[in-house]
Formats: sequence, C-alpha cells, structure tokens
Amino acid sequence: MPGALEGKTALVTGASKGIGKGIALELARAGCDVAVNYNSDRKGAEATVSEIRGLGRQAYGIQANVGRRADVETLFAELRRRFSRLDILVNNAGTQVFKPLLELNEEEWDRVIDTNLKGCFLCTQQAAAWMKDNGGGRIINIGSGCNKSPFPGLVSYTASKGGMEMLTKVAAVELGPHRIQVNCVAPGAIEIERTKEEAGDYAGTWAKLTPLHRVGNPQDVARAVVFFASDAADFITGQTVWVDGGLFTKPQWPYGALS
Repeated sequence: MPGALEGKTALVTGASKGIGKGIALELARAGCDVAVNYNSDRKGAEATVSEIRGLGRQAYGIQANVGRRADVETLFAELRRRFSRLDILVNNAGTQVFKPLLELNEEEWDRVIDTNLKGCFLCTQQAAAWMKDNGGGRIINIGSGCNKSPFPGLVSYTASKGGMEMLTKVAAVELGPHRIQVNCVAPGAIEIERTKEEAGDYAGTWAKLTPLHRVGNPQDVARAVVFFASDAADFITGQTVWVDGGLFTKPQWPYGALS
C-alpha cells in the first residue's frame, strides 16, 4: 500500500531482524518515518535503519529492553526528541524458551513474560498517553498461533501471547474513546532466522500442515500491519487477524480432505 501512511511516524519494537525488520521496512514503503527499537542487536538495527533511509524515509535506531520500565521511559523520551508525534506503535519485540513446563525455571519464565507481555503493556501505556494528547493513533500487537492453541514446550511463550490477545481487547475498549485503535496480528509459520533453527527443513515441515501449502515471510505479516495502521481499518479495533495460511483454522480432522 504505497503512500497509505504518508507523513506518519511509527515505532517498531524488536526491529533489528526477522518479522520486526519486515514490518519496519513495509511501514517505510507505505510512507512512514520509523524508529527502530532493538535490545542487543545493534548491527542488525543499523542495517534496518540504513534500508529505511534508502527508501527515502527518516529512521533512527533506539536501544531499549522493553521489559524494563526505565528503559521504556528512556525510549519514549528519545522518541519525543525525534518525532513531534507518534502515530503507530507496533509491539513486536519477543523471545521464547523451548523447555517443558516441569523444567522451566523462574528466570526463564520472567524473561519471556517481561519481554513479550510486560513490554507490550509498558510500550502501550507510554504510546497511548502520547497519542491521546495528539488526537489518536494505532497500536498493533504481534501475537502468534499461541494466541489460540497451546504449544507444548513453550509454556511461557504461549502464556505471554495469550495474555497479549486479551491486553489487545482491553486496551481497545479503554482507548477507543481517545481515537486509539488497538489490534493484533497473529502470524503462523513464518520463515525467519530464528525459526529456521527449529527444524532441519522448517519450510517443508510447516508447509505440509498449512492449507495454502507454504510458510509465510515477514512481508506477509507486515502487510497486515500496514492495513491496521491505514485508513482502510478506520472502524476496526480489538480484533486479531491470522496471517497463517489457514494453519490455525484447520481442525484436527481424521477423515482427510473432501474432494
């Protein structure tokens, strides 16, 4: 949607690589100036910033651990120095630990919940207060198939994404009177650097289970984000759109497909 967001400003958390980077680039193509948040991958964030500037948009890399209030307050103070207003927040920063429930330790649980869920809360709170003073805005949370289905071995990640879905709904109800719309984009199997490490043939493994017979890519997710951020979604809030090729719509059906 080139030009759909001309003149808007956006913050994308966790945008140094993967889905976050894809979202940041797609927002820039749509006309946004973009703040690229990262925690530890400075080199990746600088590459994302460079690509956005190559598209003719302003971009800035800002380091912050979104699971820490002090970091988030510093992040938004820097944003206010760079931007006169914030139109779009994308809560994308996330992490996960593959470990059974009975083996997961408290530190691992806290790290995932703090980054994925607490980070979403802290950034939403800061962004919404700013947006309220400027007549509104859009907040898009990046969920997961875990919003709907329990993933064995990913108890903390599943809990965080399920919580994010309900945070989305509550925020949409409370912030609607301030013309702030809050929605969620829930990806299915998306091939990025991290997911390629989950299986020897990630694309082949998940394509067989997906009705569209392929895995997704960051741009598939990013286009849904741009839709929610655009005027085309002006009367939509509190909703989740599944960017999963039908993966989490497909039931466990023992009889095979009907021809």
